[in-house]
Amino acid sequence: MSEDEKQPEHIEVILPAPKVSLGRRLVNYFFAGLVLTGPIAITLYLAWTVIGWIDAAIVPLIPRQLNPDQYLPFSVPGIGLIAAFAAITLIGFVAANFIGRRLFAFGERLVGRVPVLSSVYNALKQIFDTLITQRGTSFKNVGLIEYPRKGVWAVVLIASEARGEVAQRLSGEDHIGVFMPTTPNPTTGFLMFLPRSEVIVLDMSVEEGAKLIISAGLVTPPYVPGQTNIVPDRPSQP
Repeated sequence: MSEDEKQPEHIEVILPAPKVSLGRRLVNYFFAGLVLTGPIAITLYLAWTVIGWIDAAIVPLIPRQLNPDQYLPFSVPGIGLIAAFAAITLIGFVAANFIGRRLFAFGERLVGRVPVLSSVYNALKQIFDTLITQRGTSFKNVGLIEYPRKGVWAVVLIASEARGEVAQRLSGEDHIGVFMPTTPNPTTGFLMFLPRSEVIVLDMSVEEGAKLIISAGLVTPPYVPGQTNIVPDRPSQP
């Protein structure tokens, strides 16, 4: 017998996969279903709640002759929302005409003479104009800045370059305005003007950055090198 024949052959033993109990399978199925149905259920609940609020505020203002609830044996949800949409559209149509513009301009002049009310109205008007018509200082990019100390990075939304008196007062390097929202409520935060070289511009979109902030970092957008979301006047990275 040769030396090779005397050596025992190596036999690979494949162990069977551990069996998963029925209880564990049911738990896994439950969490899988919860991941799929949870966001849908919460979205529908919020939409239904908002429609209920609008109906409670608008339906009492609708004349009884025009309210379908007076003719049907059941209540029709969303009538207030439809009425509010029609009223807002009608106001926009009137405001687009010459006489409507004059009336609204006259009303704005009256509101502008009230000390506190004028400030609140002008601020709200600018916010709605920015959010709805996307004019003025809409956010353009997502960036990183070192805050509150060196080595600690915070996610910010880049608005625009410093303009007006702010740009005149800040001499030297160009400055850009950034908004650092708080988590999980992004409607509050800090407005800061930083040198352009101190802001690292990210390739993610503003929507992806908002998801990252609201979720406290739990929802991270995928990143593929070479695929960027660059806007025309994107600041250069340091």
